Amino acid sequence: MSSKAALVFRVAAVAEALSWLGLLIGMFLKYVVDASNEGGVPVLGMVHGVVFVLYVITSLSVAKPLGWRGKTLVLALLASIPPLFTWLFEKWALRNGKLDGPQRLSHGGVGLFVRSQEPIGV
Repeated sequence: MSSKAALVFRVAAVAEALSWLGLLIGMFLKYVVDASNEGGVPVLGMVHGVVFVLYVITSLSVAKPLGWRGKTLVLALLASIPPLFTWLFEKWALRNGKLDGPQRLSHGGVGLFVRSQEPIGV
């Protein structure tokens, strides 16, 4: 269960960051380059809004299966505000085992950064 929750969260985090990036590029084209058209801002803004809401719902949904404490959940939610921070939070959570869940090794968690008790090659 936790590996599926981690995968869903990772996809949502990266999608939210990429939608932010798309919106920033659209706003750059509209306001800085002064393109004669809207630069895609209305469409990109709507897409980012929908992905933002999905990220928040996903964060709230996976907090329990992944065993997140309140602090981790608050950090995940706050990461959705500045541009590209959801991607940074996702990388931090992966490095620190926050995406492994409480039973990370016995129930299919990723366990990427867990040190083995036995030396390699034994």
